[in-house]
Amino acid sequence: MAGTRIDGNEVAKSVKARVKEAVAVIKGQGISPCLATILVGDNPASATYVRNKHKACEDVGILTRDHKLDSSITQGEFDRVIEELNQDSLVHGILVQLPLPAQLDEFASTSRISPLKDVDGLTPHNAGLLAANKAVLVACTPSGIMEIFEYYNINLDGKNVVVINRSSLVGKPLCHLLLEKNATVIMCHSKTRNLAGVCQSADVIITAVGDRTRFTLTPEMIKEGAIVIDVAISRFNDKLAGDADYDGIIQKASFASPVPGGVGPMTVAMLLRNTVTAASLSSQIGRQS
Repeated sequence: MAGTRIDGNEVAKSVKARVKEAVAVIKGQGISPCLATILVGDNPASATYVRNKHKACEDVGILTRDHKLDSSITQGEFDRVIEELNQDSLVHGILVQLPLPAQLDEFASTSRISPLKDVDGLTPHNAGLLAANKAVLVACTPSGIMEIFEYYNINLDGKNVVVINRSSLVGKPLCHLLLEKNATVIMCHSKTRNLAGVCQSADVIITAVGDRTRFTLTPEMIKEGAIVIDVAISRFNDKLAGDADYDGIIQKASFASPVPGGVGPMTVAMLLRNTVTAASLSSQIGRQS
């Protein structure tokens, strides 16, 4: 019997409804939550992502500021844009759309964002707080995955969870969040030996490779009743696809997320939640000062 299809759009809708209510409350306190986005160059995919984020902000009442920078911008010029936004009290969240051109250092650039405005949860400060189980602003995709588990009442206590990704965007922050829920976590990557065997022992598999020419999670790699969360998205055979052979896996898994329509909508929803959280933090600081 087929497992349950995880509907990321449905979960995201529930998050957005709560965000919209929170925006109304904080506006009643005289604060209008505002997200500033920075797009360097004219990459079509990145431009689409930014437009989608602006539209989502509009839907819940969050203001946006759109900063489009020339692809030839220098590191110094870019840093000055970040600093201006850090100092702008009307801006509560700063999002740098990645990837950046080769002349810009992604780590150095995102690290300049004020931790209080770091709605992507990428700064070393917020990453450190996450490791200490003290983070308020957490990377959007990992926190979106955790929201999915909560929505579907999936208890992670004692579960063996395999994460196929070790990036700072997904794998590393996700491992901290999973450990907070008492999961036993195995992080896999391109050098992992016998990946299929590791996956077959997992109660939960979260995969984020993003290259179907190199890796596909097949039904043979999961055990009966496993939970599969597919984070990846890329073009494969002229269609959007994740890492998993969804049609096959849903026949064996208890829960599985499709691509598109799974984790993707959650990333944007958690960005909205982080933005209103950052606005709330700024209001608390304002009252204390």
